[in-house]
Amino acid sequence: MGSRSTRPKSPSGQFGGADRRDQRRNLGAEERGGRYVDQWWGPSPSNPPVLGPMTVVGQSCLLHNRRGSVTILHRSDSMDSSWSMEIDNRFPSRHHSHHHGSSHTTPIQRALRSLCIPLERLHIMKGHMMQDMCKGLSRQTHAQAKVRMLPTYVCSTPNGTEKGNFLVVELCQNQVRTLLVTLYGDGNMSPQMMYKIFDMPESIMQGEGEALFDFIAQCVSQFLAETTTSDTSSSEERLPLGFVFPFTCRQTQLDKAELLSWSKGFSCSGVVGKDVVQMLQSAINKQELSHVEVVALMNDTVGTMMTCCTEGRPCEIAMVADKGSNCCFMAEAYLVETAEETSGRMCVNTEWGCFGDDGSLNDIFTPYDESVDEESSNPGEKRFEKLVGTLYLGEIVRHALIALTAEKALFTGTDIAVLKEKGVFTIQHVLDIINNEDGTTDVKRVLEVLGLQPSERDCGRVQQICRAVVGRAATLHAVGLAAILSYMCQTRDMETLMVNVGVDGELYKGYSRFEEILQSVSRLLSPECLATLLPSRDGSGRGAAMVTAVALRLAAQRRAVNEVLGPLRLTHADLEKVQALMRQEMERGLGKHTNATASVRMLPTYVSHTPNGTERGDFLALDLGGTNFRVLVVHVTEEGISMASEIYVIPAAIMRGTGEGLFDHIIDCIVDFQTKQNLMTQALPLGFTFSFPCQQVGLDKALLLTWTKGFTASGCVGQDVVQLLRDAAQRKQHSGLQVVALLNDTVGTMMSCGYDDPKCEIGLIVGTGTNACYMEEMRNVGTVEGDQGRMCINMEWGAFGDNGCLDHIFTHFDRVVDETTINPGKQRFEKLISGMYLGEIVRQILLVMTEKQLLFQGRPTSKLQTRNIFQTKFLSTIELNGLALRQIRTILNELELDASFEDSVLLREVCQAVSLRAAQLCAAGLAAVVEKMRENRGLDRLSVSVGVDGTLYKLHPCFSHNLQKTLKDLAPNCDVSFHLSEDGSGKGAALVAAVACRTASGGQ
Repeated sequence: MGSRSTRPKSPSGQFGGADRRDQRRNLGAEERGGRYVDQWWGPSPSNPPVLGPMTVVGQSCLLHNRRGSVTILHRSDSMDSSWSMEIDNRFPSRHHSHHHGSSHTTPIQRALRSLCIPLERLHIMKGHMMQDMCKGLSRQTHAQAKVRMLPTYVCSTPNGTEKGNFLVVELCQNQVRTLLVTLYGDGNMSPQMMYKIFDMPESIMQGEGEALFDFIAQCVSQFLAETTTSDTSSSEERLPLGFVFPFTCRQTQLDKAELLSWSKGFSCSGVVGKDVVQMLQSAINKQELSHVEVVALMNDTVGTMMTCCTEGRPCEIAMVADKGSNCCFMAEAYLVETAEETSGRMCVNTEWGCFGDDGSLNDIFTPYDESVDEESSNPGEKRFEKLVGTLYLGEIVRHALIALTAEKALFTGTDIAVLKEKGVFTIQHVLDIINNEDGTTDVKRVLEVLGLQPSERDCGRVQQICRAVVGRAATLHAVGLAAILSYMCQTRDMETLMVNVGVDGELYKGYSRFEEILQSVSRLLSPECLATLLPSRDGSGRGAAMVTAVALRLAAQRRAVNEVLGPLRLTHADLEKVQALMRQEMERGLGKHTNATASVRMLPTYVSHTPNGTERGDFLALDLGGTNFRVLVVHVTEEGISMASEIYVIPAAIMRGTGEGLFDHIIDCIVDFQTKQNLMTQALPLGFTFSFPCQQVGLDKALLLTWTKGFTASGCVGQDVVQLLRDAAQRKQHSGLQVVALLNDTVGTMMSCGYDDPKCEIGLIVGTGTNACYMEEMRNVGTVEGDQGRMCINMEWGAFGDNGCLDHIFTHFDRVVDETTINPGKQRFEKLISGMYLGEIVRQILLVMTEKQLLFQGRPTSKLQTRNIFQTKFLSTIELNGLALRQIRTILNELELDASFEDSVLLREVCQAVSLRAAQLCAAGLAAVVEKMRENRGLDRLSVSVGVDGTLYKLHPCFSHNLQKTLKDLAPNCDVSFHLSEDGSGKGAALVAAVACRTASGGQ
């Protein structure tokens, strides 16, 4: 195992996404009878149940009998005489040190009790470990965390398709092990392995670092010379290598790791602080093994997890219970703040051996543990590991036996000088003693081989002590596992977690009851989680090959994904070109002689002023932009704006009937509304938001160019829309209608925000469609007479690119989407940006990726082949920061897609690529606008505000941020602020009418 950090502890970190009650549960609070007890306050003063050789749990007891088995004994059951201890209701819950003077217990009982840990204390310990895990993952507190939570950059587990030859080099205690592993893509069920072990001279372990890596490279060269043939390898064929390096490293990539410190007898100079992968690669290159490439570095814990993965059975946790102890698991990548990766999951190496170095385990340390710690090479460090590692368990037993002998509870009248020798009582002695199922005969033999002269009673008591020490170690491993299980369950937002756990190590293999204790105790501590234990098969060898194979599979997949998504990824130069093209088309649209052929129409709106805050009065507003039609009354007072409105449906028959029928229906709705609002006696100024393409020739005069959105009412195209409304009012004898302005929703958005911010001179819509407007200098508007003042220009920028100027950024996916719309070749800029089309672009990408075997195992569904089935709202949901990947899988299940974890990660990346490009293109268009305004006004720096509306901008979690960031990059001399519009098409229409009345009466 790698060495552990000994840095001091810091204030707690925590993971988000829960309310306060859940956060307390997240950080280890447990429910007790309807209330929550914070775990770090210490044990309850009541008599809690205990876990260990004897454990009381609620109304039952978890006991080890003399044969070492575990059972649940309920209080109603009678006890068999075979049980090694009686239930003593007088057992208090406090630490063992309180019992030493008790006249009611024997030294053996006190020793055994000291090695028992109350259940409440285990819950507290689990909570502490979860807290420390959060600290280790947080960028702010990582340096002080005892549980280091080191990122491994292993971001996927095997899926069974991996195949090829893989070389593995493992640096062991005093050996180098080399392996050649062949995978056949058969679910990793039958890999072929050849290996050779090379003994390492001690001089190498303590010499120069370069000599160490040269020695390893020589071992690799010799191994390949002996094992490979022309059939299995050639100097032409790349041979990837996985390096098992069991020391603590700061890993920044899968193939880049800086050694932090040596341990286990190694002290090679010139390596600490260096990239060990690069050192090994350099040594291999010296051996002229140019086809051998080091692609992954890992420790044995990660290898254990990977080797337990087979097709259809991923393994996401691994525990090694050996001389040292460690655990790793697949964490949500966005929570691993010390790594740059934020998508999907990443394997985190907990390095939990240092848990408790801050003193949080002091109350469970026995005098025997203290003695072992003091005699170690690193007193006060790796406190958790010294309670559970097989390197220390024999020593704990040895000190316990010495103490009991001093109290005349063992080996009375015999010589125990042999026990004074450090290391004499090994883990193998302990395992031989506790795994004995046939009385004490084998125990007596083990003790006699050590030079002791035990009685029958001594043998029984030594066996009890050994079981207590090893049982406690197994229990503490279960606490650590429970902390990880609960953390995974909570951060994945799951009610129940089912997960596979790979297990390896001397204690796991050697102690017959280890698995049973691990399962039962972790289940008690984390009842919401169900862990299935899987034995590791050569985790450090086969597992390292798996890590390497997965790395290559992901690298090949990454190249293929980049090839698909590359055309959607725009560079700064690409965006500058779009900005320049937009500026060019704006100039053409403003030109009197070039307007007719410009793709950006730059339509004058005849809105010459924005609100200045002095507007007062009551105004009507109409909003017609779809199947629903709104009528509003807007009260503008010194205190602010208030509104009342009603929505009316336009039946399909009227939408597709005659123009007279449509406008008669609109007048009927207005009359109904005015009647309900008691406004029939007033002739209020009216602003009309009409969201269809028009050629505006005055503030209250606009010719309909074409119907959209399902409208086909006859007799309207080419006619003045305002006059059609007035004619209908006349037919209906509604003489109080005073239409003063017609506008579209973009202008309304600018005006509604302009009332609160006089600097708001730009309107932007990014929703189902997209458009922009801004205040242009009249001298530049060639399509309208006059040079004084400014006028709002409705850009109609959705058609930008219809003349082919954006063909260079149109991808295959964009072209397919365009060809299947009702207006191919039209509104091309809008089809890259707006919510109506982004989901369909994503669907086209998914189809191509599925065809290339990058998604859904190459199996598309009929639903995925259905147009518009992938809605743009899915992008917003999928890109939510911290959204559990299982929720993405739920969305895909709606599309009848059987998505793996990796599919979910890739789908998020596709959505991010599409929405990012949309935001960047929108920003490029906006950059052209603000730079033109700055130059128009001869300013070194422009300060301006943008009123924004539209569901894509408002609801997508990343769109607004990406747009604003890109705009800042493209227009660095402009300070642009954004305001969300409140009812631009309603409130904005009224404000246009209000400003028109103010300016008509001479107000400025």
